[in-house]
Amino acid sequence: MAPRRASTAARAASGGSSRCSSLQQKASNVVQLLQPGSFVKLRNQPDDLPPFELIRCRGGRCWVRQQAWGALVQWEVEHRRLTAVA
Repeated sequence: MAPRRASTAARAASGGSSRCSSLQQKASNVVQLLQPGSFVKLRNQPDDLPPFELIRCRGGRCWVRQQAWGALVQWEVEHRRLTAVA
Protein backbone atom coordinates (compact mmCIF):
# COMPACT_ATOMS: atom_id res chain seq x y z
CA MET A 1 0.00 0.00 0.00
CA ALA A 2 1.41 3.39 -0.99
CA PRO A 3 1.93 5.99 1.76
CA ARG A 4 -0.64 8.75 1.90
CA ARG A 5 0.40 12.26 0.97
CA ALA A 6 0.18 14.91 3.65
CA SER A 7 -2.75 17.26 3.37
CA THR A 8 -2.26 20.85 2.27
CA ALA A 9 -2.94 22.04 5.81
CA ALA A 10 -0.33 19.65 7.19
CA ARG A 11 2.24 20.79 4.59
CA ALA A 12 1.50 24.43 5.37
CA ALA A 13 1.84 23.82 9.10
CA SER A 14 5.16 22.05 8.56
CA GLY A 15 6.50 24.91 6.45
CA GLY A 16 6.21 23.04 3.13
CA SER A 17 4.32 24.42 0.19
CA SER A 18 2.76 22.95 -2.87
CA ARG A 19 3.09 24.22 -6.42
CA CYS A 20 -0.66 24.79 -6.60
CA SER A 21 -0.79 27.03 -3.53
CA SER A 22 2.20 28.96 -4.85
CA LEU A 23 0.43 29.61 -8.16
CA GLN A 24 -2.78 30.59 -6.39
CA GLN A 25 -0.87 33.03 -4.21
CA LYS A 26 0.79 34.62 -7.25
CA ALA A 27 -2.56 34.94 -9.04
CA SER A 28 -4.21 36.53 -6.02
CA ASN A 29 -1.30 38.98 -5.67
CA VAL A 30 -1.91 40.18 -9.24
CA VAL A 31 -5.57 40.93 -8.49
CA GLN A 32 -4.70 42.74 -5.26
CA LEU A 33 -2.34 45.09 -7.11
CA LEU A 34 -4.85 46.08 -9.79
CA GLN A 35 -7.17 48.99 -9.29
CA PRO A 36 -10.44 49.56 -11.15
CA GLY A 37 -9.73 51.68 -14.20
CA SER A 38 -6.30 50.13 -14.81
CA PHE A 39 -5.57 48.33 -18.08
CA VAL A 40 -4.77 44.62 -18.19
CA LYS A 41 -3.95 41.92 -20.69
CA LEU A 42 -5.21 38.35 -20.65
CA ARG A 43 -3.29 35.11 -20.98
CA ASN A 44 -2.82 34.28 -24.69
CA GLN A 45 -4.15 37.68 -25.76
CA PRO A 46 -3.12 38.51 -29.35
CA ASP A 47 -0.73 41.45 -29.75
CA ASP A 48 -3.14 43.27 -32.07
CA LEU A 49 -5.95 43.29 -29.44
CA PRO A 50 -5.82 46.38 -27.21
CA PRO A 51 -5.64 46.03 -23.42
CA PHE A 52 -8.83 45.62 -21.41
CA GLU A 53 -10.01 48.12 -18.81
CA LEU A 54 -10.51 46.51 -15.40
CA ILE A 55 -13.96 47.28 -13.97
CA ARG A 56 -13.79 45.28 -10.71
CA CYS A 57 -12.69 41.99 -9.16
CA ARG A 58 -14.61 39.94 -6.64
CA GLY A 59 -14.48 36.30 -5.57
CA GLY A 60 -11.84 35.20 -8.07
CA ARG A 61 -13.70 36.81 -10.99
CA CYS A 62 -12.90 40.07 -12.75
CA TRP A 63 -15.00 42.19 -15.05
CA VAL A 64 -13.19 43.83 -17.94
CA ARG A 65 -14.21 45.80 -21.02
CA GLN A 66 -12.79 47.24 -24.20
CA GLN A 67 -12.98 51.01 -24.59
CA ALA A 68 -14.59 50.54 -28.00
CA TRP A 69 -17.45 48.54 -26.43
CA GLY A 70 -20.51 50.28 -25.02
CA ALA A 71 -20.31 51.35 -21.38
CA LEU A 72 -22.69 48.57 -20.31
CA VAL A 73 -20.85 45.75 -22.11
CA GLN A 74 -18.50 43.85 -19.78
CA TRP A 75 -16.75 40.49 -19.90
CA GLU A 76 -16.42 38.32 -16.79
CA VAL A 77 -13.12 36.39 -16.64
CA GLU A 78 -11.21 34.40 -14.03
CA HIS A 79 -8.59 36.51 -12.28
CA ARG A 80 -6.01 33.81 -13.17
CA ARG A 81 -6.34 34.86 -16.82
CA LEU A 82 -4.95 38.33 -16.03
CA THR A 83 -1.27 38.14 -16.89
CA ALA A 84 0.10 41.64 -17.17
CA VAL A 85 -0.67 45.25 -16.53
CA ALA A 86 -0.60 47.10 -19.83
